[in-house]
Amino acid sequence: MNDIAAIRKEYKLKSLDESDVQEDPVVQFRIWWTEAIKSGIDEVNAMTLATADEDKKPSARIILLKGFTETGFTFFTNYQSHKAADLEKNPQAGLVFFWKELERQVRVEGIATKISYEESDAYFQSRPEGSKIGAWASPQSQVITSRDILEKNVQVIVKKFAGEPVTCPSFWGGYLLKPKIIEFWQGRPNRLHDRILYTLKDDKWEINRLAP
Repeated sequence: MNDIAAIRKEYKLKSLDESDVQEDPVVQFRIWWTEAIKSGIDEVNAMTLATADEDKKPSARIILLKGFTETGFTFFTNYQSHKAADLEKNPQAGLVFFWKELERQVRVEGIATKISYEESDAYFQSRPEGSKIGAWASPQSQVITSRDILEKNVQVIVKKFAGEPVTCPSFWGGYLLKPKIIEFWQGRPNRLHDRILYTLKDDKWEINRLAP
């Protein structure tokens, strides 16, 4: 077997200094996002969403970013899913982007709130037909006896909307995570990485360097 402890990579592509970053972390994120897009990273919008329930029991999963503005970061899910149940009881959440090709990581912490049904429906209508049907057919995070359940549900939904537009389910929609902390991490040699932390205090962003 391979020696797991011996697996390592030396980071040396770029550096990140306080003088390099923008005053607003979302502006800085947009710069890094644009560079990530141009680099051709596969599923560049993949991110880890970490949540915790009312007992502070954590859980995490990979989801997809579907938009960001100065207000926050948007993602979509079934409102009856595990993640949604956590957010209902504890809206504090974290996001992590890892773009290994650029030796970069972005970490976001903040409060997640549901967006309006109209906003959710607008995105839902942009999805492929199969994804729309899948949203209706899957009782996300619930125990099912077999995949046959999903296949049968799909048949029912296809018949339900035969010849009609597939509407957005009331149990499906988006969240906006409003950041209170955003950290930019740039890999550096000898594990002496650059970490620039933005913290929102009194509606202003404070910038600090963190030790790696």
